[in-house]
Amino acid sequence: MRFGIVILPQDPWRTAREKWVAAEDYGFDHAWTYDHLSWRSLADEPWHATMPTLTAAATVTSRIRLGTFVSSPNFRHPVPFAKDIATVDDISDGRFLLGVGSGGTGFDAVTLGQTELTPRQRHERFAEFVTDLDLLLRHEAPGPDGISFDGEWFTAVHARMVGVPAQLPRVPMVIAANGPKGIRLASRLGDGWVTTGKDGTDGEAWWTSVRDLAVRLDDAAHEAGREPGGIDRYLNLDSGGSYSLQSVAAFETAVGRAAELGFTDVLSHWPRTDGIYAGDRGVLESVAASLVSPLQATRSGGQTSPRPGIV
Repeated sequence: MRFGIVILPQDPWRTAREKWVAAEDYGFDHAWTYDHLSWRSLADEPWHATMPTLTAAATVTSRIRLGTFVSSPNFRHPVPFAKDIATVDDISDGRFLLGVGSGGTGFDAVTLGQTELTPRQRHERFAEFVTDLDLLLRHEAPGPDGISFDGEWFTAVHARMVGVPAQLPRVPMVIAANGPKGIRLASRLGDGWVTTGKDGTDGEAWWTSVRDLAVRLDDAAHEAGREPGGIDRYLNLDSGGSYSLQSVAAFETAVGRAAELGFTDVLSHWPRTDGIYAGDRGVLESVAASLVSPLQATRSGGQTSPRPGIV
């Protein structure tokens, strides 16, 4: 099992810096931040940009992998975004993880004046977005005129991705999906899959939905001609109606259940002072001391070192 921590981009960097450094010192395998223009109940609170935050985090850490949880086509075009991703991956010396999702229907979906999309349109746009990023991030121009595509949602004319990616064959993509179409996309193009379980469920019903989604991924992988074990599986532990870091016991129980369902990675949120994900940093430190750090040290032979890229 690998452990991830999500740090919301709300603090000024002089405060946020300490959290990113601490996440590495605590022994977490990966640290993430939301890729939104703002988010739900926190829309009236400070909210900083994602890629500058991860760039800054890359400069103050050396081992921990850094990721977007998750990027979407709600306000991004594949070409400039691929440039951003490749640059942060270079600055971090190949530690970037690209979490991608179809994009919700809330703040990000309308703040630029977009028209509301149907679920089918959102998936088709997402599939095109992921396919274009998969092409661009390999830095493999099909000819002297660069990379061009003319889809229903995105167009590029002679785009350039020059050089060699920091990770080969490209930055790992962790595809967020709970529906059957998204899971099939993850089984084809994803290095990893992340789920939040079925919306609107909690407790045992949520865990049942997580199990069912994991089985669906197995089936989709087989249909795509892939071994299911070759796809890393990430579970957001804070989506089932309770906060995973409310206590050490709660965290250990959630991790154990995720492991039983075949998940390779779990994610929790850095405790906030109030509201959503409210908690005590002391619990986070106890979890790190009792579970995360010892396992990380075991994996690295007692030394901290970068985890190989997922290929």
